[in-house]
Amino acid sequence: MSHPLLAQIKENLMKGKANDVKALCEKAVAEKLGVKQILDEGLIAAMAVIGDKFKRNEVYVPEVLIAARAMNAGMSVLKPLLKQAGVKARGKICLGTVKGDLHDIGKNLVGMMLEGAGYEVVDLGVNVEPEKFVSAAQQHKPDIIAMSALLTTTMGAMKSTVEALKAAGSKARTMVGGAPLTDSFAKEIGASGYAPDAASAVDLANKLMAA
Repeated sequence: MSHPLLAQIKENLMKGKANDVKALCEKAVAEKLGVKQILDEGLIAAMAVIGDKFKRNEVYVPEVLIAARAMNAGMSVLKPLLKQAGVKARGKICLGTVKGDLHDIGKNLVGMMLEGAGYEVVDLGVNVEPEKFVSAAQQHKPDIIAMSALLTTTMGAMKSTVEALKAAGSKARTMVGGAPLTDSFAKEIGASGYAPDAASAVDLANKLMAA
C-alpha cells in the first residue's frame, strides 16, 4: 500500500495547490520516503492523470498550467536530492518553436508535460533557427529534439531543421507538433514522430525512448 503522504501529494498537485505540494514533499522527505518514490508515485502519477484528462478534454490548458506549477514547486524540493541519489532523468529533450514562429503556449505545455513525466527538458524558446537546434544538439546531446509550429508558413522551417540535424550527424530523434501539422507531414519531412497534443507528446517521447 502506497504511503498516505504520496496520495496527498498526488491529490493536491491535481488541484494545483503549489504551496501544499511543496510542504508535503518536504514532509515526505523528512519522513525518509525515497525521493524517487515521491517523484514517481506523487508528482509523475498526478501529471499522468492530468495528461489523460487533458486528452479527453476533461481539463483545459489553464488547469494543466496550474498543475504544472504545483509540480514545479514539488520538484524544487526533490531536484537537489535526486542528483544526490543519482536518479537519472528518463531522457533529455531539447524543445523549441521553429524559426519565424513566436507561439509558445503549446511548446511550454509540452515542456511541462514532459518534465511531469520525468524528462529533463532544455527549452530553446521561440523563433529557433535550424542552426540553433543543431548547436543545442551538439551541446546538450539530447535523446530527442522536439519542434513546434503553429503557422502553416513556418512548417517549412521544420523540414530545414530536420535536414540540418541529419547533415550535422545528430543522433537525436525528432518529434514535431502544432496545430497545422499531420502525421503524414511528419513522415514526409523525415521526423521520427508527430504528436497532436501535449499529453500525446509524452506518449510519443516514451515510445521513441523505448525504440
